[in-house]
Amino acid sequence: MNKEIKLIALDMDGTLVNHDGEVSKENEEAVKRAKEQGIHVVLSTGRSLPFCRDIAEQLGRSEYLVTVNGGQVYNKKLELVDSTHLDNELVKRLWELKVKHDVYFWSSTTEGVFNTQKPFDREIHEYQWLKFGFDIKDDEIRKVITDEVMANEAFEVTNSSPTNLEINPAGVNKAAALLKVCDWLDLSMEHVMAVGDSMNDIAMIREAGFGVAMGNAQERVKEAANWITKDYTEHGVAHAIERVLK
Repeated sequence: MNKEIKLIALDMDGTLVNHDGEVSKENEEAVKRAKEQGIHVVLSTGRSLPFCRDIAEQLGRSEYLVTVNGGQVYNKKLELVDSTHLDNELVKRLWELKVKHDVYFWSSTTEGVFNTQKPFDREIHEYQWLKFGFDIKDDEIRKVITDEVMANEAFEVTNSSPTNLEINPAGVNKAAALLKVCDWLDLSMEHVMAVGDSMNDIAMIREAGFGVAMGNAQERVKEAANWITKDYTEHGVAHAIERVLK
């Protein structure tokens, strides 16, 4: 590798954390070594802040934290510095699809996280929506919903597993958020290593100077990457960081 890496962007689920949602000792120590060498390590996740704060604290706070697929960015003090919302009328249409096809939904709002088990209790327009998602086991129904949302230019559509859909406002993705972070840190994306496993990671993997797919990554993510590391069960993040530190 002939690029000097100054920032490492890490997805969480299927990448940094294991089945139990924990960071392995190997991954944690690799992150610590990178920071000791002056490299910024930024979590770049689909999760909202309440569901990644503990791990951010465990790893030692970074200058920035990218959440909700880039829908919100926090600084080192975990103060919100950037936020982009889904239009309420668009959310109404997504809700209609959920009801029509009777599928599992989940969402992130500035007021909290809601899903089929924990439904929201006010009108859609009373919330500020960040992300709306479906988890659909039925291939045919998933295709019908995917085709509709993909045809809407107001949506940024990705996934974090083969059966789900993640919908952010158009232009909101992890790469766009990292471009902002790089600007604030006076860095170039050429000096970023991005590591991930799913379609919500593909933009940052493509835009980074060194894009890394996990061994367990979806095939399209592997095709977009410069290099493929080990599976997340084999501490693939630590393996990728060690390559950079060498």
